[in-house]
Amino acid sequence: MSSSAGLLTVKALFRERALHDIRVTLTRPPVTRLFIGQLPDAVTKTVPYLFTLCAHAQRTAAEAAVTAALGEAPRAFDSTELWLEVLHENFWRLLLDWPPALGLRPGKEAFIAWRNARQGGDCLAVTQNLLHQSLRPMAEKCLEMLVDRSTDEVAPDDGDLEIPAAAPLAPQAWLDYWQGTSAQMPALPVPTSIRAVFLARLAETLAAVDALAGGTPFPVASAGEDGWGVGQTMTARGVLTHAVHVVEGKVANYRVQAPTDGFFADATALSSLLGNLRFASLDQARQGLNRAILALDPCLPHVTEVVDA
Repeated sequence: MSSSAGLLTVKALFRERALHDIRVTLTRPPVTRLFIGQLPDAVTKTVPYLFTLCAHAQRTAAEAAVTAALGEAPRAFDSTELWLEVLHENFWRLLLDWPPALGLRPGKEAFIAWRNARQGGDCLAVTQNLLHQSLRPMAEKCLEMLVDRSTDEVAPDDGDLEIPAAAPLAPQAWLDYWQGTSAQMPALPVPTSIRAVFLARLAETLAAVDALAGGTPFPVASAGEDGWGVGQTMTARGVLTHAVHVVEGKVANYRVQAPTDGFFADATALSSLLGNLRFASLDQARQGLNRAILALDPCLPHVTEVVDA
């Protein structure tokens, strides 16, 4: 299997009812090399065509990075367009991908109907209808299944979902790393359980619907000067970062850091999700690994290999 977006390979050993020696290999094509020597505006126009997944967020982060580097005023962006992009990805995962992973029938018809109607004048109404009529009932069924039966874990009372606080954008920390004044790349929080990740994504979806209804500006932030710029925005998978260095009007260096790059840089995140789980069989172990990968939601194809040791 190959893809212009790259490939994620995950391998693990099944031993003593648990997954051990989880190994992660993330291969990305060197797309940003194409930007070297280009005019900054040419890069911002090209980005959505090269990074087609979450293309609106990719363009917005690129423009934020470039304007910061050049000392220009931030460019206007369409918040509704960005909220709908986030909701499209979240609805896709929560209605189409999670149910089959848990042995449930996906909500395909409802999702397709929403996708076909979301650009119309009643996009808020159809979005709220999908949320209440399809997503909430589906999420309840999924949460009933997201319990480690092998350890007799009792599902907690989720009660009212806590809506996340403001987006954790931190462009200055990335600028420090980009310029070399900080040796450490800003790290992503390590998830604690598959169920917790599912709940967080559900809460983020509810928050996005509320933001769409309230006309809330989409979170975008930037930092930079003297040719160095970092732009950040949110996607359904987490914080997206673009970083640019402009020298004599041309792009000298460029970097894109997507959530996938952080979660799958090594096995830390997957090990955190799987470390306490026990499986009755090799097949269940494979299902558990695939659910953990789904929870972290890589933005590129993946293959897995679980060997009974």
